Amino acid sequence: MSQVAERYDAVRRRVCDAADAVGRDADDIVIVAVAKTVGPPEVRDAIAAGVTDFGENRVQEFVAKRGLFPDVRWHFIGTLQTNKVQHVVGKAHLIHSVDSAHLLERIDRVASAMGVVQPVLLQVNVAHEASKHGMTPDEAVDVLTRSLELPAVDVRGLMTIAPFASRAESIRWVFRDLRGLFESLAAMRFNGVEMTELSMGMTNDLEVAIEEGATIVRIGRAIFGR
Repeated sequence: MSQVAERYDAVRRRVCDAADAVGRDADDIVIVAVAKTVGPPEVRDAIAAGVTDFGENRVQEFVAKRGLFPDVRWHFIGTLQTNKVQHVVGKAHLIHSVDSAHLLERIDRVASAMGVVQPVLLQVNVAHEASKHGMTPDEAVDVLTRSLELPAVDVRGLMTIAPFASRAESIRWVFRDLRGLFESLAAMRFNGVEMTELSMGMTNDLEVAIEEGATIVRIGRAIFGR
C-alpha cells in the first residue's frame, strides 16, 4: 500500500468517526483531495486508493491535471480571475470559490456560450479575514438573488475557509455561522435553487466542520503529506 493510500484510509476513518459522533452517514460527506503542488504520481496513487474527487486552486494546474486524469471529478477551489473563467467552466465538477456577483455573471456568460450549466458554491468570508477572499453573509443573499436571473449557473451551496487555529474547537463558530446562513438561505426557498452543499473543513479542523454540517471537506496535507 502506498503512503498516499495509508493517509487516505486514515482520513476516511476520521471522517467516519466524526460523522458517527453526530449521527450522520459518512457516505454523505465528499472528501476532496487537494492536489496543489502534488505531481501526477501522487494523484495516480490517490486514484488507486479510491479517491474520486480532487481539488486544484490554480487554473494552469487544474487544466493540466484534469487533462491527465479526466475520469475523476475535478473541483476548482482557488481564487478564480474573470479572465480565466473560460478555462474552468464546463470542466469543473464544482467551482467552490465564487466570491462576487461579477464573477458569477462572468461564469454565466461563458457557460451560456458553451451550452452548459455550471454548478458553483458561493464563498463566504465568515471570519471577515482581510487576507481571505469571499463575500459577506449579506452579500451572499444578494448574489443568490442575482443568480435567479442567470440560467447557466447552478448555485449548490456555500463554502468558507476558516482561520488557521491550533485548536479546531476555537473556530467552531465559523462553521456554525456558515451553516446558519446556509439554513437561512435554504428557508427562503429561492425558486429553482436547491442548496445542498456546505464545503468547509480541512486537515486541521475536519471533525468540527463535519459536526457542524459539512458535506464536502477539502483535504490536502493529511492525504499527500507536507
